Amino acid sequence: MQASHTVSAGVTPTPSARMNSRALTATAAVAAIHVALLAVVLTLRHDPVQPVLESHVMTAQLLPPTPVAAPVALQSIAPPPPKPTPPVHTKPKVKPTPTPKPTPTPLPQAAAPSQTAIAAPDPTPPAPPAPAAPAALPAAAAPAIARQTMEIAAPKNVSHLDCNIAKPDYPSLSKRRGETGIAYVKFVVGLSGKIENIELKKSSGFSRLDDAAVAAVHASACKPYLENGQPVRAAYTQPYDFNLND
Repeated sequence: MQASHTVSAGVTPTPSARMNSRALTATAAVAAIHVALLAVVLTLRHDPVQPVLESHVMTAQLLPPTPVAAPVALQSIAPPPPKPTPPVHTKPKVKPTPTPKPTPTPLPQAAAPSQTAIAAPDPTPPAPPAPAAPAALPAAAAPAIARQTMEIAAPKNVSHLDCNIAKPDYPSLSKRRGETGIAYVKFVVGLSGKIENIELKKSSGFSRLDDAAVAAVHASACKPYLENGQPVRAAYTQPYDFNLND
């Protein structure tokens, strides 16, 4: 016995095949949408949208000026009428009656003095007689007086004198401090031998040494300086050497 199988010409798809075809269709649609969105984004990125400028026109309308009200005229207030001033009654001035001045009685005139009158004595005392001129000095005395006057005015500088020069006291404080130096003291010997016009000519550099030198000159004594047998004022400078070797 031979079995025969009949195969239909039309094939009916299964449910799983249908689901696969739908999934592919959906996937393709989603991919197409993404591609379209990407293209739009790229287009917007390269071509920026130009902002639209809007122009606003403002219209101004000029209003006519508002009339200002005229100021109200101020009414002038009349001042009150002045009060009448009562009249002042003045008494008439009475002119004083001038008193007549008495006429002076003329005095009797004295008789004019006669030309033979004695003249009054002159009160000025007579001038005393001039003193007699002094006797002329001898010719030798006049140059001596003139020379003495010149010597008093300017003493003569000399290099030596006949004097007893005192030795100065070396200050003990100057010795301890090692103060040394030379002090120069200038003085003048008068006509009588008296020492005068003592002064420090040059300092030693230390005031204590200078004072000791000046004190030594005060304690000294001199004889008059003679020139041609006549005393002459003489100036001399005395040095004082202060050193620690003495």
